[in-house]
This record gives sequence, C-alpha cells and structure tokens, in this order.
Amino acid sequence: MPEEPIGDVEMVVESVRVHMLSSRHVVILKETERERYLPIWIGPWEASAIAMKLQGVTPERPLTHDLFVTTLGELGVRLERVRIAALAEETFHARLVLRADGKRIEIDSRPSDALAIAVRLGVPIFAAGDVLDRAGLGAEAAGEDDEGEGGDIESVGGEGVVDPRLDVFRDFVNSLDLDIEGEHREGPGPSS
Repeated sequence: MPEEPIGDVEMVVESVRVHMLSSRHVVILKETERERYLPIWIGPWEASAIAMKLQGVTPERPLTHDLFVTTLGELGVRLERVRIAALAEETFHARLVLRADGKRIEIDSRPSDALAIAVRLGVPIFAAGDVLDRAGLGAEAAGEDDEGEGGDIESVGGEGVVDPRLDVFRDFVNSLDLDIEGEHREGPGPSS
C-alpha cells in the first residue's frame, strides 16, 4: 500500500451525533495518535448509513453505500484509503484512493459518502494536516473532563479553529447532546 502524503494524519470515526434542537448531524473523526478531533457536518441519510455500520446493523436490502462497495468488489477495484483532502469555503472535500489493475485512481467525493464506504470496508481514513490545523479541535472538544465523564466541550486546547468562519463548527459541537453517542435519530438536516 502506498504511503500517505506527507502531513496526512490517520483518523478513525469516533461517533455520529445529532444536534437535538436543529436535527443537524455531525460525524466526529478522531486522530489515532492523539486527542484531536475533526467534526464534519453531514446529511441525515449519510449519518444513518455510517451509524448503522458502526452499530453492526445490516439493512434487509443493500443501501447505496453497500451497493457501491459490492460493485467495487465485483469489478476488482480495491479502496486503499479515504482522505479528507481539503477545506474550501467551509466545505470539506474527500478523495477515494482506489487501486484497479495495478493503477492508482483518486476520485473526488463528499466526506460523508467516503466515510460511509470506508467504515464498510474497514480501510484507513486520513485527513490532510492543513485541514486539521484549520478545523481540528483539541482534546476538550470530545466532551471529556479529567475524570473521563462528559464535560464542557467549549474549551478548545491550543489547537483551536484558525479560520474565523469555522467558529460555527465549535458552536455546533458545543451544542451537541452528548448522551446519544452511538445512537441515530432520524430528522431533517443539510446535505454534505
């Protein structure tokens, strides 16, 4: 498997959460090596697709992401990794890094779709270092205090959001209902 680009950081899907007042959904990615988080707003259908897989729920019939994964397999295409590659005008951009017939192929993707596919295949997820520098939240953003219980996620360590337009992420994460980790509740929300 090829090396990740210099500066990329390996991430895992920490949770999918919903803001109870607005019914907006967010997927929280966590660095594998340290306590830094990347919140990405996603649509309700993609949130459901990710949460179902994380909870081990299998739909009766294949959903869109399941169909895509099956199609890749039947065509002999392997997904090597997913990369949260850029942040432009408050929109995250992802890349699917595929291998077909010995050729490396990168496909542009919405992060929500890329993550739903990644959790189905168990492939590594990476975020570009500059994306994390701009939108990553420090350890306190996970809602844990020193005793490991839910805490105030407003305080962000020395790695706060640099781009002032991204303060909306911090406000959103601060308003999350942290008691529903691992659960998914249907509701209207924006598409990612």
